[in-house]
Amino acid sequence: MSPLVKRKREKYTLPNRYVLLILTIVCVILMILSFSTNILSVPLNTISGYALVPMQKGLTAVGTSLIGRAEKLKTLEQVMEENEKLKKELDAISEENTILQQDKYELTKLRELYELDDEYSEYDKVGARIIARDTGNWYSGFVIDKGSNDGIAVNCNVIAGSGLVGRVTDVGPNYAKVISIISDNTNTSGMILSTGDNLIVTGSLKLMERGVIEYSQLSDEDDQVGIGDKVVTSNISDKYLKGILIGYIETVNTDSNNMTKSGTLMPVVDFKHLDDVLVIKDLKNVP
Repeated sequence: MSPLVKRKREKYTLPNRYVLLILTIVCVILMILSFSTNILSVPLNTISGYALVPMQKGLTAVGTSLIGRAEKLKTLEQVMEENEKLKKELDAISEENTILQQDKYELTKLRELYELDDEYSEYDKVGARIIARDTGNWYSGFVIDKGSNDGIAVNCNVIAGSGLVGRVTDVGPNYAKVISIISDNTNTSGMILSTGDNLIVTGSLKLMERGVIEYSQLSDEDDQVGIGDKVVTSNISDKYLKGILIGYIETVNTDSNNMTKSGTLMPVVDFKHLDDVLVIKDLKNVP
């Protein structure tokens, strides 16, 4: 750069102090005008209207959206808390209902045993609970939680529900094994209560699928035995006490020899749902 040009630039450049002085004067003038007149308010308002209002609208929309989401989250949290509370209450009610149903079931079984105990009041009995059983759907053989320490012996009769279950076959100090009358090939001497005619009740798990067991050797010469007649233990039985209800005649068929009859009977005991039984401690006295 030539010295001449440099001198011209230095000539037209204002010192910094003058620039600061000019800006100060301009600011003072603008302040006076803004306080004393509205000359500047209109342009400033216009500028703010175009610049600030859209920004304010955007901020308001964002704020409203955030507030709405916060309220929704709060509501959702409350709903989840209430739902969890209701689930706990429902679980408690369900558990209470299960307990009540179990209590009702236990009460029904105990009432049945009480009535059975009263029906056979002439015998000395002890209550026992089943603690194990054979595999399968039926209580054809099972173990109870009472034994010789409680006065139980082999061949003690076992009853439940409304009548005969079976007899004890093995005894330990605190347990006993029971075989039921529905066990395959188990024979029980029975009698038609209304006529005194004797018969043999034979266990059959296959027939129990239909809810019945079979009987045979019924001597009914006068055709007096009919459907629904009661079958009880016979006085000629060497293991069962006399007069314990076994079941009801369901079918009657004349055998090929035309001298005896056979058929099926429906046991009075529910051999699918046994829990508690009564063991008669009196034994059959065989001459």
